[in-house]
Amino acid sequence: MDKQIKLFLEFLQNDKKLSNNTLQSYKRDIIQYEEYINNNDLNYAKITEEDINVYLNSLKKIGKKTSTISRSLATIRSFYQYLVRIKKIKKDPTINIQAPKIEKRVPSVLSAEEVELLLDQPKDIDLKGTRDKAMLEFAYATGMKVTEIIDLTIDDINFENNTVECNNGRKSRTIPLGTLAEKALKEYVEEARPILIRNEANKALFVNMNGSRLTRQGLWKIVKYYKEKAHIDKEITPHILRHSFATHLIQNGADIKSIQAMLGHSDISSTQIYAKFGDSEIKNVYKKAHPRA
Repeated sequence: MDKQIKLFLEFLQNDKKLSNNTLQSYKRDIIQYEEYINNNDLNYAKITEEDINVYLNSLKKIGKKTSTISRSLATIRSFYQYLVRIKKIKKDPTINIQAPKIEKRVPSVLSAEEVELLLDQPKDIDLKGTRDKAMLEFAYATGMKVTEIIDLTIDDINFENNTVECNNGRKSRTIPLGTLAEKALKEYVEEARPILIRNEANKALFVNMNGSRLTRQGLWKIVKYYKEKAHIDKEITPHILRHSFATHLIQNGADIKSIQAMLGHSDISSTQIYAKFGDSEIKNVYKKAHPRA
């Protein structure tokens, strides 16, 4: 099974073009499944639907969350679909297995006042403060995911149109920049970033104090630092800023389809039907509805 897992992961990386974070999740799930197979003297190629249901129940018994079990099933299903594709097995044993229902929780969001307090913490009096102010304003103004923000290059920003081009490898979307975010970002790009980067070939938009591309962990730490500085009791993560972005747009009258386009959702359960709008229409919605536009 070791060889098939290795080939499966290579298939996900090279053919499916999964992000590194998603790939690591698949890897953890399939290795855990492999350990179960080995510990119970089962043959992965002769696994039955009942065997997999027993495995999923075993995850439930050890306290795994419903979302984790559902993701594990998705990984196992992908693995067996891959084996069918390369003709290692004839039938996918997961075909009739239903994923456990996941209760959708209302995401935690910040009030407009809390956002204001958080974004007022970084002071643009030095390189770090200028960068941090631009980054927090940018995160709230665009609603982009952490991985999307840290993957941005300087070329993705269009100051002439006040937009950012977000390309996650599978699809791209254009997101408007609010006035405050644009002002802070322009200051960072013109005054702080050129000093921070040590190599002109470095195209990363947001960099750390050593001039290297900012990491996911680095962005999380920055948000946490200013959350504590603002004495806000709520948990605040970059993803909560994303939730707050969408919630505040809705509260100020934006339609769900425009928000879906800005967030890049394609799943109907996330923000209903995915719809592409023209840049000008999205910009108008954004300017009318975003608190800091």
